[in-house]
Amino acid sequence: MHFKYFEWDERFARKKGASPFDTLWDLFQQLLTVASGDVAHALKWLKEINEEAGITEEFEGHYSLSDFIEELKERGYLEQDPKLNVLMMTRKSERSLRKKSLKQVFKNLKKGTLGSHETPYTGKGLERKPETRKWHQGDEIGQIDSVHTMLNMLKHSSIDTFNLQEDDLEVHDRDLYTSVATVLLIDLSHSMILYGEDRITPAKKVAMALSELIMNTYAKDSLDIVAFGNKAWKISVEDLPYLKVGPYHTNTKQGLEVARHILQRKKFANKQIFMITDGKPSCMIENGKLYKNSFGLDRKIVNKVLDEAVKCRKDDIIITTFMIAKDPYLQQFVREMTEANKGKAYFASLDNLGGYIFEDYIQNRKRNVR
Repeated sequence: MHFKYFEWDERFARKKGASPFDTLWDLFQQLLTVASGDVAHALKWLKEINEEAGITEEFEGHYSLSDFIEELKERGYLEQDPKLNVLMMTRKSERSLRKKSLKQVFKNLKKGTLGSHETPYTGKGLERKPETRKWHQGDEIGQIDSVHTMLNMLKHSSIDTFNLQEDDLEVHDRDLYTSVATVLLIDLSHSMILYGEDRITPAKKVAMALSELIMNTYAKDSLDIVAFGNKAWKISVEDLPYLKVGPYHTNTKQGLEVARHILQRKKFANKQIFMITDGKPSCMIENGKLYKNSFGLDRKIVNKVLDEAVKCRKDDIIITTFMIAKDPYLQQFVREMTEANKGKAYFASLDNLGGYIFEDYIQNRKRNVR
């Protein structure tokens, strides 16, 4: 695996008012994500950074990395594996990584770009709209706008007699909230770490952030995660920090197929696939064997991917592709697949990947309701 190293960034330095533990924990979580949950590797990198930048030298009371490790264990972020005799992450640290990822994604979004979790249709919901309309049979009493109703009544009433008629009643509309079933596809092919660029870490961060958002804010939605390389397999939210790129080709066809089968079992009005990838489809399963071709776009493989995109369209499953590569011929493939599915595509950089996905996730709820 190859990484790019940069000069010490002051953003990693101790924040004003932050404790020694919080300062190191903030940095250590980033290292854990890059190390795919390997605590030993993350601690090794932390030690190297500390030797280079002298982070602990700025702490009062001689707080050392050994003190930090002990506090991690005391707070329940790390535990000792009794069989392997190594430190490992706990469920608490996994949750902390998801929360940190969510915070980072939202911090990078431009203020005001995210809408509420609603649809353009009106009906029974949570948020009252300022606009009013005439009352219809079945409308809730709590929706009645008393001011406009009284004004309507006074138009045909006198000081002595109030004459309230059915047509006088006006009610507030409410935004109709809907639920969405989403499958997030993450490319784990070898190209995600080629050319000295770590693409898998931003993809993992976005996946952790999206899962945290859905589980804690939109509990009625569903999120399934599928990783794909030579083949595709479903993973759990808890697996996200530990994802690693392998010596894999890119089986986009099976990734979409697994995602489609998951969504076919969901009883949701809106179904969508978010696919994060940087490479061309380069393999597929044929007659039980792996057919692969890493040179150019193999039409045999591409046509199978397009067939899968059409099947998704027929099942009312929208595919949104987030392509984190700039090769013109790859972008042409994405456009071809998007046209077959009538879906969407973004040619995103690693810096704005989270913003694209979060905004699209929320906006899709407005467009896809039936």
